[in-house]
Amino acid sequence: MTTMTAARTDSPADRPRPGLRERKKIKTREAIRSATYALVEQQGYDATTIDQIAERAEVSPSTVFRYFPTKEDIVLTDEYDPVLLEKIRRRPAEERWTDTIRSVLRVGVEEEPDSRMRTRLMVEVPAVRSRMMESMSVTGRMLCQVIGERTGRDPAGLEVRAYAMSLVGALMETTLYWAENGHREDFTALIDRTLDVLEHGLPPKKP
Repeated sequence: MTTMTAARTDSPADRPRPGLRERKKIKTREAIRSATYALVEQQGYDATTIDQIAERAEVSPSTVFRYFPTKEDIVLTDEYDPVLLEKIRRRPAEERWTDTIRSVLRVGVEEEPDSRMRTRLMVEVPAVRSRMMESMSVTGRMLCQVIGERTGRDPAGLEVRAYAMSLVGALMETTLYWAENGHREDFTALIDRTLDVLEHGLPPKKP
């Protein structure tokens, strides 16, 4: 989930160990991603081809496409959406949503090297940014499901959908803002500012 990428704050012992087949899939996806990031760093996004990625990752081009329909998907997807959703499900049912989101996103996304590369490409490459916009609906639907579980509301209801997409959109803009400003600001502080706006509205304009 591109706009709500969770930092790896839980230990491996906190998560059920995937089966051998799933571990192989994850290893292959990570190899393709690593190859892509390395090539992009060396020669730029546009110059990096699927054939080059496949050769570097030691897989076939068809394998790359089997895991990632487009080159943009390699950049935008990761293995941590299920982790993030599980973290949300673990939070106390009576907790306010903004507090839940603050909790699951609070720890150092900016410390992950891939996050910096990913968000920089979102800003610099129109195709990546366009694909990110398309993927927002998938992220929103997943969030609708956990909101429905938490509140007892219909995940397909208008209020749930409106809240989920407003949150996803706000976090996407926060991510873009962070990257546009050279990743200089503390990402956790930016998340806090964003959630304050969602919860309380725009603050008064400073004189």
